[in-house]
Amino acid sequence: MFSLIESAKIAKAMLLKDRPLYVQFYITARCNLACQQCNIIYANSDVREATLDEIKKIADNLAEIGTCVVLLTGGEPFARADLPEIIRAFTERHIHVRMQTNGLASEEALSAAVAAGGHDISISLDTLVGSKQDYLNGEVNNSWAKAIRTIAAVTRILPKKDSFAALGCVLSHRNLYDVANVLRFAKKIGWYVSLVPAHIAQPHDPRGFRSYDQSLIFPPEKYPALEREIENLKRMKDEGFPLYDSTIYLDDIVNFIEHKPLKWRSKNAGVCDSPSLYFTIIPNGDMAVCCDHRLTKRISTFAPDFPRQYARREPHQHVLPITKACDGCLYGSYPEISTTARFFSAMLDHAKILLASTRLEKKWPLSAEEIFAIADDVLAQHPPVDQPAAAALV
Repeated sequence: MFSLIESAKIAKAMLLKDRPLYVQFYITARCNLACQQCNIIYANSDVREATLDEIKKIADNLAEIGTCVVLLTGGEPFARADLPEIIRAFTERHIHVRMQTNGLASEEALSAAVAAGGHDISISLDTLVGSKQDYLNGEVNNSWAKAIRTIAAVTRILPKKDSFAALGCVLSHRNLYDVANVLRFAKKIGWYVSLVPAHIAQPHDPRGFRSYDQSLIFPPEKYPALEREIENLKRMKDEGFPLYDSTIYLDDIVNFIEHKPLKWRSKNAGVCDSPSLYFTIIPNGDMAVCCDHRLTKRISTFAPDFPRQYARREPHQHVLPITKACDGCLYGSYPEISTTARFFSAMLDHAKILLASTRLEKKWPLSAEEIFAIADDVLAQHPPVDQPAAAALV
């Protein structure tokens, strides 16, 4: 999946822990969905979008400080017509690009993004039940079916070799019994699954990405069921199902939902590794701690002196008070990078995944009709134990 240059940069970042292995760039707040689990379209709606010229300067600066991977996300990154040029700005500088999308992009837009070098894509999918996904997406009719068709398009466009395709699944009590089926489905279509628990903010403590939908909070009476399902997912992973998440991370999903201490920050004085191993860029190009927290001082990542500021560790001084006060998250990328860099077991876990990704059977291309049939077959063989109508999900 990674080139030799990218692999060398990743290894160096893991070893030294002094440069951003991974940067999340929220290139837009615009989105054609209003998912219940997400607040980022509102959290970043107060800033403009960086221009393409500014993004090229950001790419120059990120390359200079040794960045390995940039996640292009939103909002919906395909809302930007210049997305292929944005991708090319990073790939031409030997920065690996990962695209995160809701699955509503056109085949033409997908083709242009892949041609620009975007060979790593994640599409949101929380269930194989179309009506439930449409409900979770903000009651947007046919959004699940459109995502399935986009998955089919990706299997036609994305090269089989040296590419990575994953389904991003947000776990809440509303789809607790759907995740295993998403994993079964992923194996049949040759994709990976990455799991993130829903994050809920309290009105008195707003956070950037977190939803304010209090009904998404896991009720304590469902904790035993949660623990059983996570153990089931760990068993499935051991059996060869393509779950990308490390065992430490999966255990921390339970800890996070049940309000217990998180293990992934335990080897770094109880804080995350921002901005040493990762940080966020909001749409206008300003640096942020993560998707939940902005800096109190504006630091522009396209400013000419940004590499010098980073080398002098000036952003670190502004980030540390925020990370020390934060009670932690489980958004996926940041925790997994910290566990991989600081826990040998997680490093081995992800090394096995990257090696296995070359052996994951990709019976591509697949038509939309074939993928719909696969989803139907999985549901027929493994009907979820709870299958409420969309109206009953509230």
